[in-house]
Amino acid sequence: MTEFRPHTLFSFGTLLDERVQTALFGRPVPSSAASLAGHTTRPLAITDESVIATSGIDVHLTLERKLGATVEGAVLHLTDGDLAAADAYEVDDYVRRRVVLSSGESAWAYLDAKPLRPAARVVIVGDSIAYGRCDPQGGWAARLAATHIAENETEHRVFNLAIPGSTLTDVCEQTPPLLVARRPDTLLVAAGINDSALPLAAPQARPDGLAHIEDSLASLADTAQRHNARLVVMGPTWVDETRTADYEGLRFTRDRAEALRESIRTWCAQNHVDHLDMWDPLRGKAELLVDGLHPTSEGHQALSQHLDAVSR
Repeated sequence: MTEFRPHTLFSFGTLLDERVQTALFGRPVPSSAASLAGHTTRPLAITDESVIATSGIDVHLTLERKLGATVEGAVLHLTDGDLAAADAYEVDDYVRRRVVLSSGESAWAYLDAKPLRPAARVVIVGDSIAYGRCDPQGGWAARLAATHIAENETEHRVFNLAIPGSTLTDVCEQTPPLLVARRPDTLLVAAGINDSALPLAAPQARPDGLAHIEDSLASLADTAQRHNARLVVMGPTWVDETRTADYEGLRFTRDRAEALRESIRTWCAQNHVDHLDMWDPLRGKAELLVDGLHPTSEGHQALSQHLDAVSR
């Protein structure tokens, strides 16, 4: 028997057109008026001929963050099949993510596929790599802040709240009280490699390895949703394990760092959360690491350039 599970999808563009709905779903679908606070729209040129043929236009809309603005639209009530058809219709410039409507209800919406491009107010949380340790210029986060704020000095903000030594469990505890005053629309979680560390004195103390990662990420997703912020998870970075055998009483290995990377990537894919993979910029480039873990200034520059390419 086919399962028909209801989904709510906030639409502000061509999916509101009954002709488009009929082409995609075989019928007009039930809908109800809704709005999305903290957002505005901007035009997006479409080049996919099949999408243009269905919608009848070659310029669609996409969402941007803007404090105090509201986008009017409607919630579409879709089956599993309808949602799959909508996913197939949307071009690669969009991804389906959760948003919180003005009513307080959660719904799917199609957002910009590059997660930092539509952002205005970004909060960064993480560990010493996100903090910028070993780089007098403040690391990749400071470079991101400089570029982002320069684009719109009136409305763009970046708050780097990273704390050296933090694990994702620590970040879950540290983050919630820090967000209210900063009113973020994007929560950028820089997942370092502290979660992969094993104590040298008890290298088998955590045989379950990274079982806590899913709980930590789910908690951060809940925190982001309470603020109607988009959760973006980045990292971890490559490690040079030849220099990390004894690092302040901890052992970091490439295998465990790789396992952390895969755990994060898998959870994000399963939960429709943005993951920015930061492994390759430093892979095999031991000269870009001060101590096997922390990037040099040049290493942070490489991370910054990669982050800009995949997120903005």
